[in-house]
Formats: sequence, C-alpha cells, structure tokens
Amino acid sequence: MGRLKPLSFREIKRRLEAAGFAETSQKGSHVKFVRSLNDVVDTVIVPKKSEVPVGTLRSILSQAHLDPDVWDRLG
Repeated sequence: MGRLKPLSFREIKRRLEAAGFAETSQKGSHVKFVRSLNDVVDTVIVPKKSEVPVGTLRSILSQAHLDPDVWDRLG
C-alpha cells in the first residue's frame, strides 16, 4: 500500500466514478456522489478544491467504504 497524497477534485471524481459512484448534486463548493450496491447506498461528499488534503481524502475513503489499496488500483 502506498501512502496517500493530496489529490485534485478531478482525480477524486475520476476514481469514485471508476468505483461505481455517480455525481448527483452540488451545494456550494461540495459535490455529492452516490453508489447503490445490494440495497446499500453509500454517499460521499467531496469538496471541489484544486487540492484535497490527505485527512479529507481518508474521510472520503471511509465514507465510500474503499480500502486504500483499492483506491490506488483505481488510479
């Protein structure tokens, strides 16, 4: 497993979409992504920033129920 590093909103969006998430709405500078698997709905809120900090990225992965190893493979 590699270390997480800050990523742009565009890169996070690309990886979330590769994991089956779809952009559903936006409020201000935050975008909502949703994925439905086996009657379970995962919702992730991502700030639309040029660089999302590592701590925020960890929170996004937790909300998305994605392992950092899987996240690396999506990139």
